[in-house]
Amino acid sequence: MAPRMRIKICGITNRDDALRAAELGADALGFIFFTKSPRHVHPETARAIIEELPPFITPVAVIVNEPISRASDIMVRSGCQVAQLHGTEPPEYFARLAWPAIKGISIAASHDLAAIAPYSVARAILLDTKVAGQFGGTGTSFDWQLAREAKKFARPIILAGGLSPENVAEAITIAQPDAIDVSSRIESEPGKKDQARMKALFAAIRGLGHAE
Repeated sequence: MAPRMRIKICGITNRDDALRAAELGADALGFIFFTKSPRHVHPETARAIIEELPPFITPVAVIVNEPISRASDIMVRSGCQVAQLHGTEPPEYFARLAWPAIKGISIAASHDLAAIAPYSVARAILLDTKVAGQFGGTGTSFDWQLAREAKKFARPIILAGGLSPENVAEAITIAQPDAIDVSSRIESEPGKKDQARMKALFAAIRGLGHAE
């Protein structure tokens, strides 16, 4: 059997979606604190949800270009355990933040992978689709071979961008990531997960022998 695929469901805005994702086997849940996102939540909303989660589910704070003081405030108030930095935060930002952090990098071509190199301090690299003027969450995919190529940087790779029940098996087979991050393609509307599609996503991954 293949190693267990780690699954993060991002853009959580409500208790029901969070508990259902946990029930299906999610390893992490993402809460977006970028005010321009349609999935934005307040730290107190996230904390109320996180306090009801079962153990061993990692709550992740998605943060974009916030000062360290503001990012720290979000982490404390929300109760998130890991930060996911999706802006232009430099490597030294990670050293100053008192929480483990993932670096989100948008890519479209092989040369974009060079942006990974300075971030050896990041706990993992999340690869998303490059779309001008956006910081992820586009619902579109990129060439999954690029994610496989990114493994040469010896950092855990999280695959994001347009993953759905229909394509997740192919994406995992091609990219061979350490984890996947799914949001918009399992929604009925921004911030509201479609329960049937979320269940289908986990079923597709189990079909590969990656999830228990």
